[in-house]
Amino acid sequence: MSYSVPGGPSPARRSVLRGSLAASAALTLGGTAAAAPALALSGRPRAAWGVQTGDVTASSGLVWVRSDRPARMIVETSASESFRRTHRHVGPLLGAGSDFTGTTALRGLPAGEQIHYRVTLADPDDPRRTGEPVVGTFRTAPARRRDGVRFLWSGDIAGQGWGINPDIGGFRAYEEMRRLNPDFFLCSGDTIYADGPLQPSVTLPDGRLWRNVTTPEKAKVAETLDEYRGNFRYNLLDHNVRAFNAQVPSIVQWDDHEVRNNWYPGQILDDARYAEKDVDVLAARASRAFAEYFPVSTLHARGGAAEGRMHRVVCYGPLLDVFVLDMRSNRNANSPGRQADDTTGILGAEQLAWLKRELSRSRAVWKVLAADMPLGLVVPDGAANIEAIAQGDPGAPLGRELQIAELLRFIKHRRITGTLWLTADVHYTSAQHYAPERAAFQDFAPFWEFVSGPLAAGGFPANKLDATFGPERVFVRAPERANLSPMESPQYFGEVDIDGSSGELTVRLRAEGGTVLFSKTLQPGRVGQ
Repeated sequence: MSYSVPGGPSPARRSVLRGSLAASAALTLGGTAAAAPALALSGRPRAAWGVQTGDVTASSGLVWVRSDRPARMIVETSASESFRRTHRHVGPLLGAGSDFTGTTALRGLPAGEQIHYRVTLADPDDPRRTGEPVVGTFRTAPARRRDGVRFLWSGDIAGQGWGINPDIGGFRAYEEMRRLNPDFFLCSGDTIYADGPLQPSVTLPDGRLWRNVTTPEKAKVAETLDEYRGNFRYNLLDHNVRAFNAQVPSIVQWDDHEVRNNWYPGQILDDARYAEKDVDVLAARASRAFAEYFPVSTLHARGGAAEGRMHRVVCYGPLLDVFVLDMRSNRNANSPGRQADDTTGILGAEQLAWLKRELSRSRAVWKVLAADMPLGLVVPDGAANIEAIAQGDPGAPLGRELQIAELLRFIKHRRITGTLWLTADVHYTSAQHYAPERAAFQDFAPFWEFVSGPLAAGGFPANKLDATFGPERVFVRAPERANLSPMESPQYFGEVDIDGSSGELTVRLRAEGGTVLFSKTLQPGRVGQ
């Protein structure tokens, strides 16, 4: 069937969706402070957690939903919001084994068009008994370069004790991002804070009271599979998140707080809050819950674990490839980072080889390296160890820096054009330019790294720079005091706009409230700039 939009694709692309979409996104939870739906055995299945789409390409996408009981997932797609003509996709049977979540793959979609969809949940014993449909929309990636691409990125959600506050309207930045109507959202990790319990209220330094929506799973650190699942469900209690998910597809990666602060494979915890000390056990449970609650093309929850991998390439038309990195699952142990030989690094040898191979194959004008941690910012883990890459020694690469040096050298010598790094993690926003003439290691082409976040968490002061790769902090906006609440410091997200005519890429660092703090335009077809 045809998905063509009357009058051409451009008006539909940037229109802000209203009516049934907004109503559906708010369906049955009824606002920020609503409680989780009960698993009632009577009545019809309900999709009270909304819908979301992920890893959308020019011809495909993934649709996610959660039921309140066993149900068959059915997705109908259409070119119009009226659903006059539809195409039916029969999805999986949702049951307790996946916490009643499920994802349906849509394939054979037309490029560069607005797709409207509705998800219906049917009683598996009586398909005629169906719940109220929940609707959403997304736009497939363009096949033509001239159509352009615009997306947002950020991370760090519900952290440092700052959860959903009904007094300020919940996670307000999501509504601001929804109104910008981007093609997609890149979530750069720390999608939850499984290690961050929430108190019902917190008194701020100025005497004001911060109130949190609370749930049993957010009352302690997550250890069991159900507790991790409850952390992912928590964010979906917010009406802003549900409305955003129904309109904007996402590309999602993880970092540490999906499991536990600063974790690495093989770690044994020395933390009295945890009865389970083996972080590999916790990570397996967390990754399964992550796979259940996000539509990710390379990761599926089966057989009691998450199968597949986090790292992947999402091809978004001729202008853009997004290389989603996993700097958590394959890293070595956190240390002072001064070793002169390090083949594992922060990516692992296999992921580094994959990244080199895929960068070489890419024909996209722009190649976004979506990193869950920054490159040249010193992120400590305690008094002596390093959590990220840079370890504070301004000399030749050591420790995890060796792997990044190898990658940067490869990009230069293969003359791979149009690379830039996007990340979150440090809870402020900044722009760093890396240049060999300022660096101890000089065998690389200049590049930019842009940082944004938090989206709904505490704000923190700026981290120190490490001179190994010659970073210059061109812009920074960060609080002077640690862990400022969203009532005291604005939340941050970034915007990337690729012009279809010129191929120019413009990055805008935004603050909640509509302010553009910093803007930088990059030219296409260059190895470094």
